[in-house]
Amino acid sequence: MTTFPLATLAATVTAEGISAPSYADVLASLKASFQLIYGADAYLEPDSQDGQLISVFAAAINDCNSAAIAVYNSFSPATAVGVGLSNVVKINGLRRLVPSNSSADLTLVGPNGTEIVNGIVEDTVGHNQWLLPPLVTIGGSGSVVATATCSVAGAITAPAGTINEIVNPQRGWQSATNAADATVGAPKEVDGTLRQRQAVSTSLPAQTRLESIVSAVLNLSGVQVVKPYENDTGATDGNGIPGHSIALVVIGGDSIAIATAIARGKSGTGTYGAISETIIDQNGVPDTVWFSRPTARRVIAGLSITALTGYVSTTGALIKAAMTAWVAALPIGGSVNIGDMFAAAKLPGALGATYKIEYGNLLIALFGNSPGTADLAMAWNEEAALAISDISLSVL
Repeated sequence: MTTFPLATLAATVTAEGISAPSYADVLASLKASFQLIYGADAYLEPDSQDGQLISVFAAAINDCNSAAIAVYNSFSPATAVGVGLSNVVKINGLRRLVPSNSSADLTLVGPNGTEIVNGIVEDTVGHNQWLLPPLVTIGGSGSVVATATCSVAGAITAPAGTINEIVNPQRGWQSATNAADATVGAPKEVDGTLRQRQAVSTSLPAQTRLESIVSAVLNLSGVQVVKPYENDTGATDGNGIPGHSIALVVIGGDSIAIATAIARGKSGTGTYGAISETIIDQNGVPDTVWFSRPTARRVIAGLSITALTGYVSTTGALIKAAMTAWVAALPIGGSVNIGDMFAAAKLPGALGATYKIEYGNLLIALFGNSPGTADLAMAWNEEAALAISDISLSVL
């Protein structure tokens, strides 16, 4: 049982952390002290002037204690919030990611040595402009891949092949196109995500070299997913990765920044992928770094269900949404398991009881192939993509 008045009304720091009495205990303690001074018969209920004045004092003390606890917690990334968290992670060389712009890797074609200065390409979907780096030089192969950034912040989409209209033509620059869908921009980084990045950054020195490289790439602005592969043998492996090499598949981020992060951590290890960037090290020596962007594999699905009591047309839309969400959550290189998709098509709770799916009534395939009941294997640098429009739903 708590004895009033309390020994202290202030917040206190112990080995267990910081704590402070509640507002109710502060108020009770002030009342007890008042009655010790003016007598136990002093009337201090809320309808009295003295009671209201003591309540004001209790609220002020409670506000000060709350502020002290917030300040104490702001020194730890595990408990800091908002600006406090943004400040404390600077100790680890991190900063909160601001809202990012969508980006896309463009293949620029032209004669060897062509220089593109402040190039701008427009997409045919929303007529948004995509800005190239200040200077891009086309090499001897007649083409170069450069990351273009959308001029408008936010989730701007651009399917493969739609960023192809040159806004400011320049001598020698023949064409531009995006071989893959643009990486959609991200909103301002929330506290939970920033805490997670901070936790990863503090463990960098204790990780393997590959994990350290992955962490460095993940900390780049705009990078959403990194799937690493390593071949530490002396021969090319089943994925085509040469011996003693690493291969990173990256979603989002600037290609030059990604290659720079890889170059700083690989220490002589070979790199493999479909995209290359030449990085100049601190000694002025050029180093070509390779990595990949995931290749989307279009999946189609056919599903037949038997409607039961309570089934409505909107349930079908929910089934399709659940199936597409499950495929979207698959990792890079993750196979489409028909059994798992079957489970995803069965909605939880009462909705799942309004229809029945028989085994064999779910058929899937890669676009262009005949649907069947076999799993769909993905290559190491591929990711499955299932659109709602590619699901055919029959209700019996």
